[in-house]
Amino acid sequence: MVVDIDLEPVTAESDLFQKPVYIAGPCSAETEEQVMNTAVPLAAMGIKIFRAGIWKPRTRPNSFEGVGSVGLKWLQRVKKETGMRVAIEVANVKHVYEALKYGVDIIWIGARTSANPFAVQDIADSLRGVDIPVMVKNPINPDVDLWIGAIERINNSGIRRMAAIHRGFSSYDRTLYRNVPQWQVPIELRRRIPRIPIITDPSHICGNRELLFDISQKAMDLNFDGLIIETHCNPDKALSDANQQVTPDALGKLLNRLIIRDPEIKEELMLTLAALRDQIDKMDDRIINILEERMKVADQIGEYKKVNNITILQTKRWDDMLKNRLQLGTRKGLSEEFIIRLFRSIHQESINHQTRIMNEE
Repeated sequence: MVVDIDLEPVTAESDLFQKPVYIAGPCSAETEEQVMNTAVPLAAMGIKIFRAGIWKPRTRPNSFEGVGSVGLKWLQRVKKETGMRVAIEVANVKHVYEALKYGVDIIWIGARTSANPFAVQDIADSLRGVDIPVMVKNPINPDVDLWIGAIERINNSGIRRMAAIHRGFSSYDRTLYRNVPQWQVPIELRRRIPRIPIITDPSHICGNRELLFDISQKAMDLNFDGLIIETHCNPDKALSDANQQVTPDALGKLLNRLIIRDPEIKEELMLTLAALRDQIDKMDDRIINILEERMKVADQIGEYKKVNNITILQTKRWDDMLKNRLQLGTRKGLSEEFIIRLFRSIHQESINHQTRIMNEE
């Protein structure tokens, strides 16, 4: 279902979120010298939007939590001397008022804040009658409705220039990434709000500068609208998130490597794609039919367990089955992550079927 969001269209004349949009700057504004030494080379390479953390929501106390409002004066200097727009994160109404007072051009709502509808509504209420672009990061959990809700709240306050920031999602499991990309979530957001620009945040997804390029290229391949990448004049000495920041020079090299693909399919290619997509459709039909048959067998197992008073979950059987499917799937060229997610979903649906049968009178 498409969500009705009243957004100002992105055009060549309004270049704020015209793709590809690149936003760069340090995780935290630390000193005026550090801010300017980062901003000047970024402006020289054509970056139009400078980001910097002023207030930093840290996971634990006694960490560097930002310099506060004094850093906003440094951003005023960035605007004056480089011509770049400046963007900061706001987490409460005080932050919004301070940002507006110092002439910040763009604000964004962070992942922790977007997960809290009360906090988002307070920010939305403070923005009534204000014309400022707002970017909304995805909540820390992969809840697309919560993300959409945050966007709707800001939009309902009268904000028409908006973008979504995809920064990945927290995971209990140890993974390659600091925050798992879960690309299907921003893809679903794009399906439901087709006109909203989506900007990927490779820095917070990766947590490691060595991984930034692959995530950045994947975002471009998915036809997302841009990137927001943490950039610092001396990343190894950064007071926050040192491992994921790059120098302006390294950022330039990364951006130059990116391949920007054509989002439009040329007419001469349509026939080939249509034939391949037809094959996909037929395979998907077979998958659905096989899943239907599998659930019928699960129903029979549920009946047997009910008659014999056996618990639904048989942990050893599930563990053995998952290991077997992982071995088979990886031999067929499928990723472990995909196999685990697929069979967890299938197993959960089997449990749902058996639970219904168990509780039928």
